[in-house]
Amino acid sequence: MNQLQSTFLAKSEVKSQDLEHKRKISWNIQKYNGAVLKGKEQFAQLEMARKKAKNIKWKAIEELDKHLETFEKNFTAKGGKLLWADNAEEALQQILNICKEKNTKQIVKSKSMVTEEIHLNQFLEGHGIESVETDLGEYIQQLDGEAPYHIVTPAMHKSKEDVAKLFHDKLGTAPHLSPTALTLVAREKLRSKYQAAQIGITGANFWIADIGGISVTENEGNGRLSTSLPKVHIAIVGIEKVLPKLQDLNLFLPLLATFGTGQKVTSYNTIFTGPRQKEETDGPDEMYVIMLDNGRTHLMAKPEVRESMYCIRCGSCLNACPIYKNIGGHAYGATYSGPIGAVITPHMMGMENYKHLSYASTLCGNCTEVCPLKINIHSMLLANREQAVSEGMNGFQENMAWIMWQKGMMNRKLIGLAGNQIKNKLFQALFRKTWANRREEIDFPPQTFQQLFAHKNRKE
Repeated sequence: MNQLQSTFLAKSEVKSQDLEHKRKISWNIQKYNGAVLKGKEQFAQLEMARKKAKNIKWKAIEELDKHLETFEKNFTAKGGKLLWADNAEEALQQILNICKEKNTKQIVKSKSMVTEEIHLNQFLEGHGIESVETDLGEYIQQLDGEAPYHIVTPAMHKSKEDVAKLFHDKLGTAPHLSPTALTLVAREKLRSKYQAAQIGITGANFWIADIGGISVTENEGNGRLSTSLPKVHIAIVGIEKVLPKLQDLNLFLPLLATFGTGQKVTSYNTIFTGPRQKEETDGPDEMYVIMLDNGRTHLMAKPEVRESMYCIRCGSCLNACPIYKNIGGHAYGATYSGPIGAVITPHMMGMENYKHLSYASTLCGNCTEVCPLKINIHSMLLANREQAVSEGMNGFQENMAWIMWQKGMMNRKLIGLAGNQIKNKLFQALFRKTWANRREEIDFPPQTFQQLFAHKNRKE
């Protein structure tokens, strides 16, 4: 067992027993579920929309090389600058080079999971550059020194009382402020950051090949402020976020909004196709798009898990997962948590170090059921487990335990030879840590089903 797995198990043990944590998560997910049900009403044929979206992404990923070339041609034709990054280190260095060229000491950043993936804030801080999160949830997490808890709602695990205390401790505000008052405090603090920043950084929900543009959706307007006031806009986007045509947004924006937050459409939906043009009144003087691989082509090369690259990061699988609802987002120890994170992280960050995430699942299939693109998530989790076993990553002790278990469970006579007391002692000895410490002891019945069945037939 490696250190990452040990840490995961330790954090999971704590969170799964934390009743207050469960209360907050259950409350927020309950509100989410109600909103999503209402949001789905906008679709006359929801299942048809989901199937169509999956087909679009399937074809787009299969023709990714062509779409990347088309995007580059159209984006650069309007004055945009496209950079390619094979890994996180290359992306970080490219951003640092731009910051040094512009003599930048302050940037503002809209919500972006891919910047969390490459740990951008910590990197820039190490080079004396202040990177300020402008999304309210991300701003709260940055104040608290924590990573996002959820793909869509970064501070989902915090109550309004937790946030009020945090603002009081970090910003010196009055204790027990209302959510409205807290929002106004954040607005005031961030407004000066927008005005001072030389560079604004965003991610992208989609990049669109035929117009050479990126689409950014958000609910607070912070994304537009981060891209219109600074003189330079840098967008970092994974190569898998492709949409072939502008018209595809007609389907994907409502799906993302409905399954992400239960809205019919997100409040702010912006398309960027390059720097400010002559006829435009605002926008950046320069715009860069960094196309990030960072393990994605490695994942796409595996047919059994390639579907995971269709993901639009709505977070619905997290909210449906019984494991996530018990251990929360931080226990995973990875940027992408929940079922989809458990699929992609081992391939992007190394199967040997992160294989344990694929075992953090009941394989109930609820993640697949709620996915707007019907991605077969639970089957890919099983495929990850199969890969870990086939590559000998489970260790001798674990493999031997499962071999013995298999032989025992598939041999009716062998099971029948052991009395109930022997079974009880053997089960408690083998599974004390994983079962008996948190549950009532197993008490096998005195007679097996086979014995009861034979006795019944003799009486008849």
